[in-house]
Amino acid sequence: MTFSEPDRQFMQRALRLAKHGLNTTTPNPRVACVLVKEGEPIGEGWHHLAGGPHAEIVAINNVSDSSLTSRATAYVTLEPCSHQGKTGPCADALIAAGISRLVYGMEDPNPAVAGKGLQKLLDAGIQVDGPLMEDAARALNPGFTKRMNSGLPYVRCKLAMSLDGRTAMASGESKWITGPSARKDVQRLRARSCAIVTGVDSVLLDDPMLTVRLPDTERQPLRVIVDSQLRVPLKAEIFSQPGRTIIATCNASAASASALECWVLPEKNGRVDLRALATTLAEQGCNEILLETGATLAGAFVGEGLVDELVVYMAAMLMGSQARPLLELPINTMGASLELCIQDIRAVGPDWRITATPDTES
Repeated sequence: MTFSEPDRQFMQRALRLAKHGLNTTTPNPRVACVLVKEGEPIGEGWHHLAGGPHAEIVAINNVSDSSLTSRATAYVTLEPCSHQGKTGPCADALIAAGISRLVYGMEDPNPAVAGKGLQKLLDAGIQVDGPLMEDAARALNPGFTKRMNSGLPYVRCKLAMSLDGRTAMASGESKWITGPSARKDVQRLRARSCAIVTGVDSVLLDDPMLTVRLPDTERQPLRVIVDSQLRVPLKAEIFSQPGRTIIATCNASAASASALECWVLPEKNGRVDLRALATTLAEQGCNEILLETGATLAGAFVGEGLVDELVVYMAAMLMGSQARPLLELPINTMGASLELCIQDIRAVGPDWRITATPDTES
């Protein structure tokens, strides 16, 4: 399929609009729609919140005269839904609006949709073209796509280290390795995440809040403390913050006696089974997980193959050989090392942010 330059421009517009829902649409995907007639946009919209109108409905409602949608083209970043959920099927709404053509960015990975929305439009005599800019459309929703395809969330591991690859002093002291710009950047990672996962040792050492503290924050991610033996103190700062905090434990007796909200999960080698935790988070509708924790739990997630992306903030300092390593990951030979693909390196204030993903082809 060959697409025209206007096709690309309108899809680019839709992709930009979809990012307005970056922090708010969970557990739904981020989606936008641009309606065009005779080469001019007549209405546009993006999905704001789960349970609210989808992007196609918002775009249709934003058209000044409903008669204009007849014979219009709809540019949608994700295949229109075809099933009744909290809202009606968007494919039906587009058919009722009288569009003559749909251009889509990617097929919906949700098995309840997956091609059915496109087929419904085709059956109604509407021209369907796509995918267009599929990689960019997929990049909008890495977590939703992975959850639908594998039953697991997209796990992003945030780490901060010195130039010599250390994350804390031997005592556990780690505030602050990086500067204010990097810490503000982490707030944006938190804001887009469905859940933030940390370990009990991080809570005991740092007493973090793990909240989003950006202006106009509409939603606090779920906070999860991995605490196999339920050692976290009730007075920890995290419990006095807005939003919900869960303890993931494998100590069923302690959980039953606790006043805290707990998930009792299977045990693996004496600790919480991390794959079971990831599966439970996906079952709860979590698309993207931010792992903010110390070297032990972060290394365990990497060792289990559960990390999809590492975001490492590197500060221009040396912490010395007695300080703690970036990850506790027992690797003894070069042949056993884990290859990474660097996706991005950029300055964040005086620090550097390195984004890397596991090299699945190595």
